[in-house]
Amino acid sequence: MPLGERAGDKSESRYCGVETEFNDDMPHVLAFNLSHGSFDFVIAPLMDPAYRPSLMQKDSGVSGVPPFAGSDLVLSPSQWSSHVVGKVSSWIDLDSEDEILRCDSETTLKQEIAWASHLSLQACLLPVPKGKSCANYARCVNQILQGLSSMQLWLRIPLVKSDSETMDVNTDTSDDSWEIWNSFRLLCEHHSQLSVALDVLSSLPSVNSLGRWFGESIRAAIFSTECFLTNARGYPCLSKRHQKLVHGFFNHSIQIVLSGELVHSLPKINSHIAANDNDNNVDGVQKHPLRPYLDYVGYLYQRMDPLPEQERFEIGYRDYLQSPLQPLMDNLEAQTYETFEKDTMKYIQYQRAICKALQDRVPDDKASSITTVLMVVGAGRGPLVRASLQAAEETGRKLKVYAVEKNPNAVVTLHSLVKLEGWENIVTIISCDMRYWDAPEKADILVSELLGSFGDNELSPECLDGAQRLLKDDGISIPSSYTSFIQPVTASKLYNDVKSHKDIAHFETAYVVKLHNIARLAPPQPVFTFDHPNNSTDKSNNRYTKLQFGITSDTGSAMIHGFAGYFDSTLYKEVHLGIEPSTSTPNMFSWFPIFFPLRTPITLSPGASLEVHFWRCCSPTKVWYEWCVASPSSSPIHNTNGRSYWVGL
Repeated sequence: MPLGERAGDKSESRYCGVETEFNDDMPHVLAFNLSHGSFDFVIAPLMDPAYRPSLMQKDSGVSGVPPFAGSDLVLSPSQWSSHVVGKVSSWIDLDSEDEILRCDSETTLKQEIAWASHLSLQACLLPVPKGKSCANYARCVNQILQGLSSMQLWLRIPLVKSDSETMDVNTDTSDDSWEIWNSFRLLCEHHSQLSVALDVLSSLPSVNSLGRWFGESIRAAIFSTECFLTNARGYPCLSKRHQKLVHGFFNHSIQIVLSGELVHSLPKINSHIAANDNDNNVDGVQKHPLRPYLDYVGYLYQRMDPLPEQERFEIGYRDYLQSPLQPLMDNLEAQTYETFEKDTMKYIQYQRAICKALQDRVPDDKASSITTVLMVVGAGRGPLVRASLQAAEETGRKLKVYAVEKNPNAVVTLHSLVKLEGWENIVTIISCDMRYWDAPEKADILVSELLGSFGDNELSPECLDGAQRLLKDDGISIPSSYTSFIQPVTASKLYNDVKSHKDIAHFETAYVVKLHNIARLAPPQPVFTFDHPNNSTDKSNNRYTKLQFGITSDTGSAMIHGFAGYFDSTLYKEVHLGIEPSTSTPNMFSWFPIFFPLRTPITLSPGASLEVHFWRCCSPTKVWYEWCVASPSSSPIHNTNGRSYWVGL
């Protein structure tokens, strides 16, 4: 049964598994662990661990594969696929110097994966690589992956400290576990069906080192009972750091798996209490030895705060790549308008900025005698018109509004809105591109919401420069400025999604995406800034920025798959709006970050310096971005020009 229910949470992390030993009675394994133990699935060996191909008697008169596993008929297909993750034999060592062991390992690995695929299992757990070199292991797995249709392979990796974090050079666990994973997945060409199952130990790496794993494809976290401490009542619990890690796993849809023996001497309880425990959660009457650990994991899950409404709205967009909107070139649809109009916080900030601008333009003693001319350029279906009129009412200022919109379909809605609200004497609707409208008078205040995820990617600089002639010399532009930011990220899922298209064109694309399973490798840095009015954008002049990022030294090695892009804007004076993580406007969902991928991921050593080059290029008809890495190794220059984005000038 699921660990609990949180509003809007449908992630796989609600389900907890248990690792079991070999037992050829699979119906009993499921009944004991699922029915009596309340686990949701088992990770179970499919083959007798005593089996070795080289030990089987060879009969020259008989051909075919020896019977190394039981029947698939003992469980229904739905039971195999829903409740069993296959566990490949742990003795396998494909990089052994012993040729017989190496050959046995390769034969057995292929047999077990083929059998698991035959059973329609969703996943198989691969054993930990035995040594520093795993080239042959990765080669065999890569070969197997080419023939798998849908089954996932989980590579078991112990979560250990890197060399820079431990002084214990005499233990096998001093090797950086991330390096093992990185080497393995590079050899397997970043295959999307290869994921990680982390073995969580009692000692954890640094916070920064742990953070890089959340950008990787992790499907499970295996907690040994030896990780658990004992609380004051004698029950198993986890340290504060382990608890925080578990919450991180829950938030990233990573399933918890319990493994090992009962290592706690649980307190005895009297039979009267046991007899009245309807949930069968009282120690002494539990039928499964690991139930106390499962109960504790469930307690951690249920103690988490419910998902906020904004996160429930965004959960379906997590790590989903979308093409950026191009409202200058394309007319938006009603559903798109409706989604953005629900972003209350954005319009609250705009209203605050307009209030301040109105008060600066008209003193209190002249509020009843002076009418401020305000133009909403790119009015859409009217949310900024409404915010402007509410600001006028709040400040007691008189207002005359021009709502300028190029989308004829939105103009229809605007006319209906003006009539419905009785704004006919205040609002004039102009069906025209703001850059070409011949206005009868100039504006005191020019309001727009042309900002994109990167600040300038919806051509706000070009549009507002084209509309600047509508503004008085001392007029106010809202927004008055905006800055784009980038930061390097590990984003294995996003990279694999781009790579799945099997062409360069998709790596030459910038995507809007609700970032979730990523690791941020350095703080964001500013790229381009635009000020209005008087920005004077030159359509023949490219903008260029070189940035240096320092990678945190205790992160350990990491891999960069691309850059996350954000923006921060000043609407007017101290009123800000943006999605740059350190200054982001809370409870706002109009803009997701933008993702600029790299064709080839780059491995970064601890404390490395990353040199990045970014260009915003212009021609008379369109705008595009180019980017590359120059150090520690060079990447090709990525160029969105061929994808024809940001067209419409």
